[in-house]
Amino acid sequence: MRRLAVLTSGGDAPGMNAAVRAVVRAGVEMGFEMSGVRNGFAGLIRGEFLSLGCRNVGGIIDRGGTFLGSSRCEEMYQESGQEAALRSLRDYALDGLIVIGGNGSQSGALALSRRGFPVVGIASTIDNDLAGTDISLGATTALEIAVQAIDRLRVTASSHRRAFLVEVMGRHCGYLALVAGIASGAEAIVIPEVPTGAEDVARELLAAESRGKKHAIVVVSEGAPQNADQIGRWFADHHERLGFELRVTRLGHIQRGGSPCVFDRMIATELGAAAVQYLASGEHGVVIGLKDHRPHASSLSMVLEQKQLDAGLLAIARTMSR
Repeated sequence: MRRLAVLTSGGDAPGMNAAVRAVVRAGVEMGFEMSGVRNGFAGLIRGEFLSLGCRNVGGIIDRGGTFLGSSRCEEMYQESGQEAALRSLRDYALDGLIVIGGNGSQSGALALSRRGFPVVGIASTIDNDLAGTDISLGATTALEIAVQAIDRLRVTASSHRRAFLVEVMGRHCGYLALVAGIASGAEAIVIPEVPTGAEDVARELLAAESRGKKHAIVVVSEGAPQNADQIGRWFADHHERLGFELRVTRLGHIQRGGSPCVFDRMIATELGAAAVQYLASGEHGVVIGLKDHRPHASSLSMVLEQKQLDAGLLAIARTMSR
């Protein structure tokens, strides 16, 4: 191998820039010609390449988002899109590709790998829903942002003796809501993995009030069967009976922004360097994540599996809401 490329795909995550920096500098150190792909798989299909050296990636370790640009590309789910991506890689005389992203991105990487092209993925998604890694790049920073926001809302809630519902991201995985809820001392947590309705939340809040609590925080995952809007409407319809209102706040894409925390900068650097090493050694068709605090390679086919939440965290959440 002589020429490698790196792309970022799907939803941006804090630490993606740090990972690109690590890939480029590790590749240059090992003697590779390094390139970047603009705008994810959509840019790959269109052949949007640029040469990258150490100076091109200087000063980006602390920047959120991705300077290469990203996109969600439906074409990569189709044979025609995959063939076009392969043509671009071969026309540009590339020998290997590193894909930084989450489930959808690694599904695209898997499609290219199955067609014979050497690909290594780096697990990067704030949702932390990729199997094969304890924590994905960007999730820790997203949690920090969510918890800071919830802490501020609790100050207002305690001042006015109110209940607030906070919706966090995560798609169909409740990791962000669960951990943010535990870390912020939420009175109730609603996640896709545990069926919970508005009436269940009301019982939790009334029980908290009976224990002497004068305000409350509810954290809801965006992918829960009953989302923030539905729960908020139910409480609005029943506020006279309940004796309190539930104010709804949706954090949305705020969780994706901001500078990556120290942990995300470190794992981005470790995972980026490891991805280059795997390609250099002839190993590919894998996604690099973190296991027991060390870079760990799992088959790209693991992106098709559903990651399970830690049952221990669910038990802790129930205990700590008392």
